[in-house]
Amino acid sequence: MNSTKTKKKSSRQKTRRFAPLTDKELQAVGPTSKRYTLRDGRGLFLDVTPGGVRTWIFRYQFNGKQEKFIIGRYPEFTLKAARERRNELAVEVSRGVSPAEKKKNERAKSTAGTSKNPTVMEFGERYLREQVDKNWKDPSNERRNLEKGFFPEFGDRLLKDITAVDVQLVVYRKRDGGHPAAAICLRNTIKRMYDYAVETHCALINPAAMVATKYIGKAARRKRNLSPAEIREFLQEIYKSNMRRQFKLALHIIFLTLIRKSMLLLATWDEIDFKTGEWTIPKEHVKAKKGEEHEHVVYMSKQVAAMFRELRALAGGSKYVMRGRGSKDQPFAKNALNKALEGLTFNMEPFTIHDQRRTASTLLNEKAIKNGWSADVIEKALCHEKGEIKGVYNRAEYAEQRKKMLQWWADYVDSIITESKVIVGNFGRS
Repeated sequence: MNSTKTKKKSSRQKTRRFAPLTDKELQAVGPTSKRYTLRDGRGLFLDVTPGGVRTWIFRYQFNGKQEKFIIGRYPEFTLKAARERRNELAVEVSRGVSPAEKKKNERAKSTAGTSKNPTVMEFGERYLREQVDKNWKDPSNERRNLEKGFFPEFGDRLLKDITAVDVQLVVYRKRDGGHPAAAICLRNTIKRMYDYAVETHCALINPAAMVATKYIGKAARRKRNLSPAEIREFLQEIYKSNMRRQFKLALHIIFLTLIRKSMLLLATWDEIDFKTGEWTIPKEHVKAKKGEEHEHVVYMSKQVAAMFRELRALAGGSKYVMRGRGSKDQPFAKNALNKALEGLTFNMEPFTIHDQRRTASTLLNEKAIKNGWSADVIEKALCHEKGEIKGVYNRAEYAEQRKKMLQWWADYVDSIITESKVIVGNFGRS
């Protein structure tokens, strides 16, 4: 009886979630502990921040990519007005015009070198355009901090009117949500933006400079190494979980290849050569100083090659190894693996995906003398720029040693998983 009631309730909730919004519902929307969105339909959403700021957003596909356009705040934009604006924007999209790109271009023309009293969002876009996009190898984090952490709350305010208390509001909220490291990053992004504002005479003071990082918290130092028993639990638990099959294989591949997660999330099938057993990561996906980028070759063990073959079947014709959930033309989001890992419970101290690289490095260095490879070989496999090891060297540097080492490492991890010397390249295969 209870089961039937639960099913009926779930069905009603599911149906209601996709029903158009009403004025009565909107009037009842207020601050909550977490940010969330309400869907009206045909790409129109209401974004609600923890502070209760309600913003209409139009989401749409343009040239195979997901884009969004900020319509305006509620209740300044009523439900009727937001829908009318949504319809106008949808017509632009159907005619081959990107509303977001159009707005960006118009704002650039109106603010470039002229506006001395811009809003936070206007100057933020200028900062991203003139400083970050031009000088940063990967501007995504800086852009995300502003677009998701600062603009929703203060984007319409004048840049010069923002105070240290305003900066504290968004930074401390993220800190109190259990993310001190992310809170520090957000504070630092705002500070860099205001540094540029002061330099360009668009602001007199930097309010973020008055928010001390020592009161925000400290980012956890990267010291975590997994023991062999923890490696066993980690890999066994991910394969027993309800996590997406691609994520299970991805976490396993990262552990066996010593690469960074971004290298796998951005990988395309033209990088993988099953005949030679090489995965050639292009220089634009390799973390290095600007001007010193270089490609990196991963020599695949037979276990890793088997996992890539399974990922190719799961990719369904996409050019991406890690095909995204919504479109075969996009990879998974940058934080997808982190979110998947956060959903699991392990009987051990918390760890991150990056800790897998540290664990592999530690164990390989412990086994180096016995197995005949040097620390330089390990550093090269980790794609580290250290000492005389430079990316400008021949792409096959330490090739044979790295092939043997990575195959040994894959076999060793298999023996940990199974508590035997059995090689299980198809471990956990569905």
